[in-house]
Amino acid sequence: MTDKMTMQRRDVLRAAGAAGLAWAGVSHSFAADANVSAWPSKPVTMVVPFPAGGGTDAFARPLAAQFSKSTGKSLIIDNRGGAGGTVGASIAAKQPHDGNYLFMGAVHHAIAPSMYPKLDYDIEKDFVPLALIANVPQVLVVNPRNVPAKDFKQFLELVKAKPGKYNYGSAGSGTSHHLAGELFKLQSNTFITHIPYRGAGPALQDLIGGNVDMMFDGLGSSAAHIKAGRIKPMLVSGAKRNPSLPDVPCAAEVGLPEYTVSTWYGLWAPKGTSPEMAARITEEFHKLGQAEEVKAVWASNGAEFGTLSSQDFGKMVSAEVKRWAQVVKASGAKLE
Repeated sequence: MTDKMTMQRRDVLRAAGAAGLAWAGVSHSFAADANVSAWPSKPVTMVVPFPAGGGTDAFARPLAAQFSKSTGKSLIIDNRGGAGGTVGASIAAKQPHDGNYLFMGAVHHAIAPSMYPKLDYDIEKDFVPLALIANVPQVLVVNPRNVPAKDFKQFLELVKAKPGKYNYGSAGSGTSHHLAGELFKLQSNTFITHIPYRGAGPALQDLIGGNVDMMFDGLGSSAAHIKAGRIKPMLVSGAKRNPSLPDVPCAAEVGLPEYTVSTWYGLWAPKGTSPEMAARITEEFHKLGQAEEVKAVWASNGAEFGTLSSQDFGKMVSAEVKRWAQVVKASGAKLE
């Protein structure tokens, strides 16, 4: 009788323990759901891995303003430039994964794995892909005082006549600005000297000041300076002209059909961010992209707001990593 009572007591305790574990799981689930539904409950920090004034900033700051308007919470831009955007990416990868820290990177971060052999983060493994924020054509812009060409034909004649005389600035070794220049050299059979900077903003300012001759830049950061006449566009990458620069030829028109380079910007969260939180953040940013204020800024920069799902954005990043690895190998591009 005693043994039977003891067994019954053990069964009750086991059942109670199981029920307790189940309730703990339900409680945790409720807590997680509450966190997701309440997001953002406090200001959100977005690491931008380039100095202020570059192409990433051109899209991050309007989004921050719209985020505040839409959610009532601040989106703080934390500029962390250096090493072609890899310093900021490394910092972002180590932030808490509670939805309050985001990372806005770019095509540069698909190039970096082939240029920086000792990165302390992996863009595909240490981040959760959220959304494609903007897709912008690359544009070749020159300082008209340094490069007195009225069109692309004259530009090409000048560059070919004096190999190495002309130079181009970039946001840093291994960035899309750098690789776009190397790809151009390969396909146009020209030689121009690469001058790396610590971000597109400083490079662009030196282009405007005449300290460098040209730049392969995302239209997002160059558009305002083109309109003001400070720099002159020679060429837009790809197979069609851009509506914001209807008088500028595309690469396919001038005999460079394979010169298809675009600068894209994307949003990630640190690894460990829950699928529910990732979905909530993606939903919010897709909503921001529908705001008229955001549409107007994107249109003025010749950009498109991405509509990819987070899964498809992740696949795109993987494809870009492979593509740029091939360009790095073919061009022999190295860190400088």
